[in-house]
Amino acid sequence: MTTKIQYADIMSLAGRDLGFTDYLDITQERINTFADATDDHQYIHVDPERAKDGPFGTTVAHGFLTLSLSIPLWGQLLDIEGAGTKVNYGLDRVRFVSPVPVGSRIRMGAVIAEVTEVEGGYQLAVDETIEIEGGTKPAMVARALSRIYA
Repeated sequence: MTTKIQYADIMSLAGRDLGFTDYLDITQERINTFADATDDHQYIHVDPERAKDGPFGTTVAHGFLTLSLSIPLWGQLLDIEGAGTKVNYGLDRVRFVSPVPVGSRIRMGAVIAEVTEVEGGYQLAVDETIEIEGGTKPAMVARALSRIYA
């Protein structure tokens, strides 16, 4: 469920657990498209036959594909009404804890760790966890930084 908040109330987000997104399917087509976009065609990502004998027994999503999916997933968690511009400011920390096998489903949970004022707006530090349906460890954990301007 999406948390909706007014821009004027953004400071109240500090410490808020936003819950989890819906699940997203990780298909071979999605992995291949990412491989083409990034020119990373390592066999563990794009060659299902060869990957059967690899370390994961199947193809897996690129770590940076998993990270990039945090952007559309984030949109399911928070809507700041009255915000004019929202920008990705960067990452303080990212870890790819578990591989994401083709055919799996992922979702993201997020907690707003901090909200600070910056010139012309606010910065959110968000602790993101991407988990694999049925998995025992997360696929990715990160602290993402976003800037929000009126």
